[in-house]
Amino acid sequence: MLQFNFSPFPVLETENLILRQINSEDDHEVFELRSNSETMKFIPRPLAVTIEDAQKFIIDCNSSIEKNELINWAISKKEDNKLIGMIGFFRMQPENFRGEVGYILNPNFHGKGIMKEALDKALKYGFEVLNFHSIEAVIDPQNINSEKLLQKAGFSKEAHFKENFFYNDEFLDTVIYSLLKNNYK
Repeated sequence: MLQFNFSPFPVLETENLILRQINSEDDHEVFELRSNSETMKFIPRPLAVTIEDAQKFIIDCNSSIEKNELINWAISKKEDNKLIGMIGFFRMQPENFRGEVGYILNPNFHGKGIMKEALDKALKYGFEVLNFHSIEAVIDPQNINSEKLLQKAGFSKEAHFKENFFYNDEFLDTVIYSLLKNNYK
């Protein structure tokens, strides 16, 4: 079974990005992401209503990181270190050598290759440092951009579950994509 230790927090760097720990100074950017109904359209979680909701998200996230239950990075551009998105591994299954990757990006930065760059770095960390055998992504089947991103990264569609998730008084479909370590470039 895998063992995780996120202390000290692993800061990752790409050509254009820094993947760093989310902190209290990111509360307005986190609020902007998590309160935007368009940004959260495919993420079945309650919208942030107040800045305190964003602050609670940051505290809860960092508490889970301290317990080695998950890892979540702020995505920021090198030139200003401002949070423009988040990416991380959630619902990790150490007994199965598997983790679920999730991500969100400010719409002002869509279509610029930022999430692909961040995802590539997170996958490298997941396979080479965390030693995952497989990484999955659970997405809304209507989220075509996320589907394309995962396919570009080498993920394959594993399953399409019909109305398996109940949220906001409706049943939603979910699609699972996965990438095996053997198929990782």
